[in-house]
Amino acid sequence: MPAARNKVGFTMKNTPRTREQLLSARLRQLADAGLMRQRRRLDSPLTPHAIMEGQKMLAFASNDYLGLAAHPDIIAAMAQGARDWGAGSGASHLISGHLKAHETLERRLAEFTGFDRCLVFSAGYLANLAVTPTLAAGRDDAIFADRLNHASLIDAARLSRARQHRYPHGDMAALERLLAQSAAKTKVIVSDAVFSMDGDLAPLSDLFRLAERFDAWLVIDDAHGFGVLGPEGRGSLAHCGIRPHPRILLMATLGKAAGTSGAFVAGSALAIEYLLQNARSYIFTTAQPPAIAAAATKSLEIIQNDEARRAHLRALIRQLQTGCAALPWRLLPSETAIQPLMLGENDKALALSQQLWRRGLWVAAIRPPTVPPGTARLRISLSAAHGENDVAELINALRELA
Repeated sequence: MPAARNKVGFTMKNTPRTREQLLSARLRQLADAGLMRQRRRLDSPLTPHAIMEGQKMLAFASNDYLGLAAHPDIIAAMAQGARDWGAGSGASHLISGHLKAHETLERRLAEFTGFDRCLVFSAGYLANLAVTPTLAAGRDDAIFADRLNHASLIDAARLSRARQHRYPHGDMAALERLLAQSAAKTKVIVSDAVFSMDGDLAPLSDLFRLAERFDAWLVIDDAHGFGVLGPEGRGSLAHCGIRPHPRILLMATLGKAAGTSGAFVAGSALAIEYLLQNARSYIFTTAQPPAIAAAATKSLEIIQNDEARRAHLRALIRQLQTGCAALPWRLLPSETAIQPLMLGENDKALALSQQLWRRGLWVAAIRPPTVPPGTARLRISLSAAHGENDVAELINALRELA
């Protein structure tokens, strides 16, 4: 009997079964390597003392670094924003989805970061996809990226037709050599500010110096530094004493320390107008709900005026580092809220995470491809909403399990 054909003439015999077998085999490979991921259902608002799948848990797994996700004033601002502007924007910014709430947020972000102008995006991934491929769009252009950059920055480079150069993590000598050897028409240096799985800070002053020397754009993703580092929480550039400059484009998210959702790109008036006119992930995406923009505007006010939250977070970081000093597992050197505890092997990271879970402590195990093979870890994420007793409970549990 001949194989069945669909309407466009492709043979259909055994195809569904073959597809399923292929997917099943790939899933088994992930499971055998200890790389299967599992979602955890949160049954309560995001706070350190959360209800996870019906259990009371002490959580060290979120990016809510300042504890603003459940702040009553931000919740009230979001509710009022929905009453004022509705639940959704209804269209992209360039059609009819750019509301006054977005305009207000962009203006406040520009004032806060010191840049001329900002664009607000629905997600940090979209913001990163907008910048690099738009600046380095041609085959005569070149992108220079840290090897440990976030996946969204890696994907952004892949979308570009430019030549890609990846330098070893934080290696400015290697980056300098690559820049010196390049005859690219447009050069774009791309780096995280705070690296999301290591917690370390990029050498931003050296990156800016090289961008100046080789006339390159400098694109900085400050997702994990914005709101936490620098005077008044203005971010990693301010923390390093780097003032806004026309060659710098700064991306930061609003879903981490700011406690809401979305992201923004800040830069010179000319660069931001160029992105507005050309960046595909801005032009062809429905605008952020205006209620979220209203909430983020309130969050900025709290970030700027509540230094006590950052001081408390720094004290918790010191407490954790002191308490973990005698453990057989090494904390990576980090002065940020991201405190990675290195286990090395996938099964060891999973086992320790599960042991903590059974004790009511939620700490995520991070494995490849999120981190390089052989560097599986627990990503301990601290928040200003944690108390000293919370951190002490985690330290005691780790000591007992060691």
